[in-house]
Amino acid sequence: MAAKTAGGGRWEVVKKGRRPGAGGGGRGGGGDRRALGEANGVWKYELTPPIQTTSTLYELGFERIMKKQNKEQVPPPAAVEPKKPGNKKQTKKEATLTNQNQKHSRFRSLEEALKALDVAALQKELDKSQSVFSGNPSVWLKDLASYLNYKLQAPLSEPTLSQHTHDYPYSLVSRELRGTIRGLLAKAVGSLELFFDHCLFTMLQELDKTPGESLHGYRICIQAILQDKPKIATMNLGKFLELLRSHQNRPAKCLTIMWALGQAGFASLTEGLKVWLGIMLPVLGIKSLSPFAIAYLDRLLLMHPNLTKGFGMIGPKDFFPLLDFAYMPNNSLTPSLQEQLCQLYPRLKVLAFGAKPESTLHTYFPSFLSRATPSCPSEMKKELLSSLTECLTVDPLSASVWRQLYPKHLSQSSLLLEHLLRSWERLPKKTWKPLQETIQSFKLTNQELLRKGSCNDQDVATCDKACKGLLQQAWGYRLPWTQLFLLMLIFAIGFLCHDFRSHSSFQASLSGRLLQSSGFLPAGRQACAKLYSYSLQGYSWLVETLPAWGSHLLTVVRPSLQLAWAHLSATVSFLSAHCASHLASLRDSLTSLSQRLQLPDAMNQLLCSLGELLLLLYQNVLLPLWYMLLEALARAQQHCHEACRGEVTWNCMKTQFSEAAHWTWLCLQDITVAFLDWALAMISQQ
Repeated sequence: MAAKTAGGGRWEVVKKGRRPGAGGGGRGGGGDRRALGEANGVWKYELTPPIQTTSTLYELGFERIMKKQNKEQVPPPAAVEPKKPGNKKQTKKEATLTNQNQKHSRFRSLEEALKALDVAALQKELDKSQSVFSGNPSVWLKDLASYLNYKLQAPLSEPTLSQHTHDYPYSLVSRELRGTIRGLLAKAVGSLELFFDHCLFTMLQELDKTPGESLHGYRICIQAILQDKPKIATMNLGKFLELLRSHQNRPAKCLTIMWALGQAGFASLTEGLKVWLGIMLPVLGIKSLSPFAIAYLDRLLLMHPNLTKGFGMIGPKDFFPLLDFAYMPNNSLTPSLQEQLCQLYPRLKVLAFGAKPESTLHTYFPSFLSRATPSCPSEMKKELLSSLTECLTVDPLSASVWRQLYPKHLSQSSLLLEHLLRSWERLPKKTWKPLQETIQSFKLTNQELLRKGSCNDQDVATCDKACKGLLQQAWGYRLPWTQLFLLMLIFAIGFLCHDFRSHSSFQASLSGRLLQSSGFLPAGRQACAKLYSYSLQGYSWLVETLPAWGSHLLTVVRPSLQLAWAHLSATVSFLSAHCASHLASLRDSLTSLSQRLQLPDAMNQLLCSLGELLLLLYQNVLLPLWYMLLEALARAQQHCHEACRGEVTWNCMKTQFSEAAHWTWLCLQDITVAFLDWALAMISQQ
């Protein structure tokens, strides 16, 4: 080997047995290397192997243990044979697979692995990590994840864990282990975002290995972080979307990213909707990712039935792609996924319209209207027309938006006008007037377009016809059914009276002969006879039973009634005696209060007027009414004594009631005859 000397610039041959420092001009070992570095003008560095990003102190320790185990497991050398390169590679491959299978087959299930985990040993390792790296919390967290993932080597599962509950595998963690994990996360709050990224990227790296480690430890750490801090997953969704797109050809990695970010939604509906709209909606058309995206949305809305916490998250930009996916046929979703999305659509619509639809629906109206074409599918057309009607009836600004869009959306407007014409009676009456004004403006626009002439004359004619029908519905005459029924009743009574008078008897009248020939008259007579006989039986029973019961009841109740009457009279006398004084004191109190508060003159005058009004009401209305009632009761009592000759009995009261009923019947007859005469006179004048 040749080397160039630093002083003379000549080449010198270095012999095999010569020591490196012999020709260094008296300088110690390594002098030539140092001189070479100084001559080239390069700083001297102590080069060490680079440490991988995901490696931790705990992982390096495990690597040493595994190397030691591999050395111990090497079989003794066999007989010397010629070496073949192919056999050497095959032997290495088989040894690697054997080690990996041993590594991945430590436990038959995750439950067994968690039961076998020694939490005290984990705490001891974490304490050691905290003492060695006292100022670096990220190393503590990485040691935690590495330890858990190494100890929880169970059979691999599919990336989305769809066959388990939403909180699997964290739901299997014991209370003691949860306390240890949460305690460490609480000590390293500032490093949680980096720790989340570390867990996710390490999981993606393990998916590149064949076969890689099971990822239960990293999944548990991710769920523990997002259960208390769900916003960590949504701080930089753009970064994760780019990561997702970079692995678009690797469905397992994409599903792992979607699963990890989606854990935030189970703690907060707001964060879950952010993840779904920012990560899962952009990849909804991809065949391998769409089932998980829709299943996640279904589970998210099922876990959070109170949708008010998600108001304001979905806007028109996000809502209408969902509408197209749900109702537009032949899109990138399978029919089963499209049907599942249609079932979720009403709740998404509630989330989109928000807490105040009366002020936001006009922003959705243009997109609804542009999609309501005559060629759109029937189910989608039905949903669009229903949503457009809701916009017009809930948000008053939707009508003005429609006026601006009308000339350029004639075909869509014709469908909406015809739908309004069919459902006019079901619309709220408060919306009739603004809709009537809008339709009137459309009618004028239609006339101008027809005069100018254009290629859309057919659509204009359809709109004009629908507008005329709607205006006729709004202005049309409606039959007054109540007045019509009263008029028909009066006409029938007048006809019967005229028929009876002109034929001098009921039997000879046209109505009587018609009833007789049809059989209604004999049936009516038979019914009246039965009713009369039943009435006589009831009357005889009352005559026999009521006097005895009435006398007994009067005997029992009379003392109580007399006492109650005495108390009532005393109470009314007391109130009448003191009410005037109380009203006067109330008026004085109001006057003094107004003087203390120094109210305006108008308020003082109002209070004085109120006091005078109360006093006037008491003196001119309440007192006269009370005296009239007392006088009427006294007259009724005196009349009963006079009619019954001093002794009030049941027979006497029955006679009085009969006379009163007879007098009432005569008055009703007189009133009815007078009314009929007036009706006949009015009909004859017509």
